Amino acid sequence: MTEQTEFPSVSPLNTDGNVPSTAELARRIAGQVTTVDQSDRSVPINLRQSGRTPVEMLISTRVRKSPYWHLSHEAGCWRATVYNRIYHPRGYVRPEDGGAMVEYDALINHVTMWNVAVERQIQVKGPDAEAFVDYVITRDATLIKPMRGKYVILCNEAGGILNDPVLLRIAEDEFWFSISDSDLEMWLRGVNIGKGFDVSIKEIDVAPVQIQGPKSEDLMADLFGDAVRDIPYYGLMAGQVAGRDVIISQTGFTGEKGYEIYLYDATLYAEDMWNTVLAAGEKHNLMVIAPAHHRRIAAGILSWGQDIDQETLPFQCNLAYQVPRKKAGDYIGKAKLEEVRAEIEAGRPPFKNKMVGITFGGLPVTDYAPDFWLICLPGTTEPVGYVTSPWYSPELQVNIALAWVPVEHTDIGTKLEVWLPDEYAMGHPGNTVDAEVVEVPFRPSVNPNAREVAKYKGRDYAD
Repeated sequence: MTEQTEFPSVSPLNTDGNVPSTAELARRIAGQVTTVDQSDRSVPINLRQSGRTPVEMLISTRVRKSPYWHLSHEAGCWRATVYNRIYHPRGYVRPEDGGAMVEYDALINHVTMWNVAVERQIQVKGPDAEAFVDYVITRDATLIKPMRGKYVILCNEAGGILNDPVLLRIAEDEFWFSISDSDLEMWLRGVNIGKGFDVSIKEIDVAPVQIQGPKSEDLMADLFGDAVRDIPYYGLMAGQVAGRDVIISQTGFTGEKGYEIYLYDATLYAEDMWNTVLAAGEKHNLMVIAPAHHRRIAAGILSWGQDIDQETLPFQCNLAYQVPRKKAGDYIGKAKLEEVRAEIEAGRPPFKNKMVGITFGGLPVTDYAPDFWLICLPGTTEPVGYVTSPWYSPELQVNIALAWVPVEHTDIGTKLEVWLPDEYAMGHPGNTVDAEVVEVPFRPSVNPNAREVAKYKGRDYAD
């Protein structure tokens, strides 16, 4: 544990005794670690509450442009972020035309296509592929059959989550890690330098798109035939689009019915696949949209780097089921994770905070939050937690969010308050609104993700 720097205290009240606005609070704590207790972390989450950054994102050659980058621009992409060192589209419908909530409507009622080439595909191939993968993931890789997939996590020796990819088993001797936002390839290569498995590890020229929404099955059947209707959840199928080879999986980042199309040699054939899907999608009201974080929050799906990171234990964020009690072989982090589970079962959790779902007031949150919004207990002004992923749920007609709060305040029904930025707190004195800890997922999913099936049916093991 690194020593934490002491900072001067910051008065949470204005001179008139009222709670300050978020902007005022930002001025007081700028450059300081807030009073939220993160003493169990080496690097506390930056909670400066500094608002949107008024700068232009630089487009340069040090960040990669995916094979679909220009096609996303043609489809109307007007803003992007950086994910896995690749430009990542994050908006097609402009705010004045309804913004992300129009995209949400297309996802819930029709079918959508997303450029998710940022999910770099890291191939592990060779005689020891299964043994190597089994050593780096917490779940049992021997139970994953060829042409099937699993949602998995990889942990470091301290039990922290390094990545939470979808793992595809293409063949007996070949796996693809469809990774979230961290440099997993470098870590996998480093592990193998020390262990010496007979495998090759490399990123391959395969780039996925997601096809998500209630009409996705009909669209995919038009493209690949009725056999696609028989693909089980996390099942795979080989196919072709416009004569180009692809792998199809029934997976997605939404909880809605959906698929991913992984295009081989994507740098050569991106236009062929993309334009063919667009043409086939016309009769299904296909819309190209950004990844639907509003829907994945409702499903309780986590975003690495936003909700969790390498200092997060699976037991803190509803991923305990990813830590099997019965996995026979060793894996990285196993000893620490078993130690932590024993401490939890003895009533001594070795961490300060846990992730919960909350509902909260204020105006509808209809865009990405640029900061972690602070949480306090009712009637107090001392921050105790923070929101990571907020959005408005049209179905529930309330703001929902994933948030970190102290372990002792995680029970369902616990009352909290959230400090909101001015744009969402209009009419609320001091910018605080009522909040409450609720069950996750926030609403049922068409395809219940593994977190839902395991955590919310009382399971705490993976396999």
